[in-house]
Amino acid sequence: MNHEVCVTGLGVMAPHGGEPGTLFQALLDGQSALQPIFPDLPKPAAAATVAFDETPWFTKLQLAGVDRVSQLAVAAADLAMRDAGLAMSNADPERVGVYAGCGMGGAAALEAAYRGNGRVSPLTIPAFMPNAPAAHVAMRNGVQGPVITYSVACASSSVAIAEAAKAIQRGEVDVAIAGGSEALIVPGVVLAWQAMQTLASFQPGEAAGAVRPFATDRSGFALGEGAAFLVLESAERARSRGARSYATLAGWGLSSDATHLTKPDAPGQARALRAALRQAGLQPRDVGYCNAHGTATRIGDVVERNALADVWGDDLGNLRVSSTKALHGHLLGAAGAIEALITVLALHRRQLPPNANCSEIDPACSLNLVTQNDTGAPALEAAMSNSFAFGGTNSVLLFRRA
Repeated sequence: MNHEVCVTGLGVMAPHGGEPGTLFQALLDGQSALQPIFPDLPKPAAAATVAFDETPWFTKLQLAGVDRVSQLAVAAADLAMRDAGLAMSNADPERVGVYAGCGMGGAAALEAAYRGNGRVSPLTIPAFMPNAPAAHVAMRNGVQGPVITYSVACASSSVAIAEAAKAIQRGEVDVAIAGGSEALIVPGVVLAWQAMQTLASFQPGEAAGAVRPFATDRSGFALGEGAAFLVLESAERARSRGARSYATLAGWGLSSDATHLTKPDAPGQARALRAALRQAGLQPRDVGYCNAHGTATRIGDVVERNALADVWGDDLGNLRVSSTKALHGHLLGAAGAIEALITVLALHRRQLPPNANCSEIDPACSLNLVTQNDTGAPALEAAMSNSFAFGGTNSVLLFRRA
């Protein structure tokens, strides 16, 4: 039996706040959450951090051994369940699953251990382990079905949402809490990314506009932190309880480049794009918007454009594209989830977040980029979110209007 998969709840803890509508409006307005961090580092760095108050979710006693990455996950998942109007008392706990993406786990716990002058908390390992966010979400909600973590670099939470959708489609679970969390804004992690030379450079006072996807003068991305979760249910279940459906998750595509650990590959990405279209039963011309992976790296943006051009062909000009990483940063393991949430809202509201900070498009990245003064999409029926990871895993989520 193949069930139609509906998105009935959205929850987020993002650099732009803890409410999906507030986040989406900030993106429409082109508000950047990027700011300078860690002035003591040898090179300037920018990131998008979350102003997070943990007290609504945790007592001081409960916080022992719970890293920020898990705190954010618990909050976002709780908000998603509330938004879906779902209480665990009305569900069979064995028929609910948590599908979470997390790239690196509790970085703050690990950093504290390294810098503790020999004093290491006995809770460091449980705080650091990448499956801690999913476990905390499950414990909070009494989830007794599958609780699974996908650690696939920047495709982690996109893959998690795809796997959750499969479980709903096959009738393996009734409700899936699907998304991801990441909290890596600590000096050691920032230094490691700087060493890879993938982070954006900027002049003093210009951190907010440092990330420029698809622009001629792009120089890389900036890290972000946060968590986002979607509640997925079958269309039948959503209807039976009178739930609002934001969108249908109609297709997903997963592929591997199998070529290089860090260099992306257009044919690999194209395979994931085609798989998502095939499953959704759509042609490229049916999809009106793409939330691009768009990391603003010299190589990555060109490769993604070439993959889209390969699949869309003559219809490429009709596909409107933007990368919201310019404004909320690159959330790595949580990027797929926050960008899926943004894509769902774009479809639901028929408005598109602009591709910020791109004053001149690189000719090698020629795309129909969404501009600040042209965000309306009154005829939008289908939209997709791309997540292309180190390791060569490509994940595409394709949503249709409910």
